[in-house]
Amino acid sequence: MMRVASLGSGSEGNALVVSVPGTTILLDCGFSLAETTRRLARLDLHPQQLDAILVTHEHTDHISGVASLARRYHLPVHASHGTLSALTQRLNQSQCVALTSDRPYTLGALRIEPFAVPHDAREPLQYVVGDGQRRLGVLTDVGCTTPHIQDILSGCDGLILETNHDPDLLEQGPYPATLKARVRGRFGHLANHQAAQLLASLDRSRLQWVAAAHLSQRNNTPQHARQALAAVLACPAGDIPVLDQQLGLPWRTLEDLLPGLATPG
Repeated sequence: MMRVASLGSGSEGNALVVSVPGTTILLDCGFSLAETTRRLARLDLHPQQLDAILVTHEHTDHISGVASLARRYHLPVHASHGTLSALTQRLNQSQCVALTSDRPYTLGALRIEPFAVPHDAREPLQYVVGDGQRRLGVLTDVGCTTPHIQDILSGCDGLILETNHDPDLLEQGPYPATLKARVRGRFGHLANHQAAQLLASLDRSRLQWVAAAHLSQRNNTPQHARQALAAVLACPAGDIPVLDQQLGLPWRTLEDLLPGLATPG
């Protein structure tokens, strides 16, 4: 059985747990050591049960707790060379595992597929994580979609997709013009309709569920994100789980088929 849960998702911190029998990984750690420990406890987990930390990129909301957690519990940190360059001064070199995009590898009982994405960071990666039978696609920080992203996320059994902002709310919101331009740019973050367009382009023949992630607290609402994805899947908006900043997302398995979500692409 493959399980996934979120410790929290958004500009104040991100962390995702993926677990199969024998292997449990943390994908990003944007919370302090104490807060990460507290949030793991909500899932009946302790940091000592983790086998590794995977990191998408070096922005603070994704790495602020990585070094302290890795040092305290002697965890390897897997990331691109560019991302590791922001972490090496705070980690032992022996803890760093450099990844190259598009080179899948095995981590315990998991198969990890890193892939490159357009985002304003040093060699950012996103991941597909599988157990040999099921594949979970994770895309949380990306400015635009590409044919390669479509290819690698097609055929996944579960998807966690960035639905960062609603363009109208962003335009009307309090951000300065430069930040608005960055968010909606090719190396910024996906809007709800862009995530929906990506979802519509995928082979969804195996898809059990899709969750909305990395919502802006000022420029989006769960209702906007749910409606955009639900329109593609022709399912009730309430069937779309949303990764909350404070509460994250409780454990979900890739066997929990939600009515109406398995839809041919």
